[in-house]
Amino acid sequence: MDKIDKKIVTLLQKNARTPLKALAEKVFLSSPAVSARIERLEKDEIIVAYEAKINQMKLGYHITAFINLEIAPVQKPEFYPFIKTCLNVVECNCVTGNYAMLLKVAFPSTMELDTFIGQLQKFGRTSTQIVFSTPVEPRGIDVNLEMPVPDDRRK
Repeated sequence: MDKIDKKIVTLLQKNARTPLKALAEKVFLSSPAVSARIERLEKDEIIVAYEAKINQMKLGYHITAFINLEIAPVQKPEFYPFIKTCLNVVECNCVTGNYAMLLKVAFPSTMELDTFIGQLQKFGRTSTQIVFSTPVEPRGIDVNLEMPVPDDRRK
């Protein structure tokens, strides 16, 4: 990725609906040239999707929580299909540490969250943290940061 690709990715992470003409003006290229770059970034799987950010509160999902789940490796073949059907699960990550899974969920109420936790506990022990506020909203990756260079002095 060159500097222009990085600028395009940065702009699209801020607003995926930025018109092609506006992107072209900001990177000083023609619209067809920007379109070709975006197609290449998609083909190379640097850009994998375009999403709309939703206000969960306006839709009645007042509770966001993170649930840690302790699960045995032998249960994962049963757990993965189950969790994929749970529409309140916003994100599910396999992680290191005392718990194997970290889930981000959204529910209209603590009662519904409690019911869901009960369903999860058939797989293992849980620990739940309810979100009070989010001082840093999910954001894109800073593609302009330089990757660290390996230290050659260890040779």
